[in-house]
Amino acid sequence: MAIVTISRGTHSGGKALAERLAAKLSYRLFDRETILGAASPCAELEEQIRQAFDRPPGLRDRLREDRRRYLAIFQACLTGAVREGRAIYVGNAGHLLIRGVSHVVRIRIVAPVEARVRTVTAAMGSSAEDALRYVRERDRLRARWTRFLYDLDWGDPLLYDAVLNLERLTAEDACDTVAGLVARPQFAETAASRAAMANLALGCAVKAALRLDPRTAALALQTRADGATVAIRGKVRNRQQRAAVTSIATGVPGVERLDLEKLIRVLDA
Repeated sequence: MAIVTISRGTHSGGKALAERLAAKLSYRLFDRETILGAASPCAELEEQIRQAFDRPPGLRDRLREDRRRYLAIFQACLTGAVREGRAIYVGNAGHLLIRGVSHVVRIRIVAPVEARVRTVTAAMGSSAEDALRYVRERDRLRARWTRFLYDLDWGDPLLYDAVLNLERLTAEDACDTVAGLVARPQFAETAASRAAMANLALGCAVKAALRLDPRTAALALQTRADGATVAIRGKVRNRQQRAAVTSIATGVPGVERLDLEKLIRVLDA
């Protein structure tokens, strides 16, 4: 069954849509908090991952690799949680964290800033001026994160299968529209798309394991799974690091073989 990702600006109505859609389709609903609270190792690193998301990345971010480390761990938790389908994720860059899977339906929700300001004012008891600053700052942060992670424009409509404007659409209208998309044959789960999701989840799990282990946490390694084979590319400094990569990766459930052809030793200790 399908996976739905919902991206939205602050207080645009995306969370309400996700809840309504989950009830209508009998899908499981996830957001950042449920992933952080339930999935290991995210639960153990909840505060570090939360800070990685909430602190805006700077142009000269000295914590760049730490951020990527925690985001890799979060991606592994997310893909592991939704890999069986019948799932909705509403939150940070879900459409980018779950990529290359044809049964993922990528939705973006937009709403007039005036309506969002009214919602923030009512929810937080703030002035309209403060609410406007809050909305703009949160949108700016999301845009910076997308640029930081993928060098993409968060607002680019080509990143989504549908962009829904809630200026005149009700939550029920939007829910019916997304449910209709989920039922379309182009978003049906197939053997190929199931394999793509399994490959993504396994590759992410291996990458997270490498990022979690102190022997390899600082290495900028890329992983890609094809069935039970995981290819790892990047650079290690010595035989000990290469051996650690091999040991850690083969210890991840589901990994049967490694392809280390592009794991290059750049300096012998």
